[in-house]
Amino acid sequence: MPFTIKVNGETHDVDVDGDTPLLWVLRDVLGMMGTKFGCGMALCGACTVHVDGEPVRSCITTIDSIAESSITTIEAIGRTEAGAKIQQAWLDLEVPQCGYCQSGQIMSAAALLASNPHPRDADINDTMSGNICRCGTYVRIRDAIKQAAAS
Repeated sequence: MPFTIKVNGETHDVDVDGDTPLLWVLRDVLGMMGTKFGCGMALCGACTVHVDGEPVRSCITTIDSIAESSITTIEAIGRTEAGAKIQQAWLDLEVPQCGYCQSGQIMSAAALLASNPHPRDADINDTMSGNICRCGTYVRIRDAIKQAAAS
C-alpha cells in the first residue's frame, strides 16, 4: 500500500504493507540507519524516534498508525534546541562506549528536556528507565542530561 510520511521535515512516499514497523521503513526503505534495531519488542529503547514530538518505539509502531504525524529521527534531532543541547553534552562527557543504544538514549533524553527543561533525578529515572545500555553508561547519561538542562 502506498503511504506518505513526513520524516525530519521531508515528505516521503513509501509502498509497504500497513503493518510494517516504522523502524523498517526508516532503515530499509528510506536508508536512514541512525535508528537501531535492538529487541523488536519495545523493551530496550534502541529504536526510539519522535512522533509529533513524543518518543515512541519504532519497532512496534506500524506505518499505518502514523497518519499525518511528523517523525523525527536521530539524524535531525540536533535541529531542535533540546536535541542540540543533549548531543553537545553527550560529546562533552564522552557518553558512548560501544554507542549502539545511544541514538535511542539521545531521543528519549531530548524528549525529556523538551517537555521538562529542568528535570529532577526522579524525572530522569522515569524517562530513561526504558532505555537499556549494555555497556552501563548510565552515570554518564544522567550527567549529560543534567549538563544539557543546565546549559
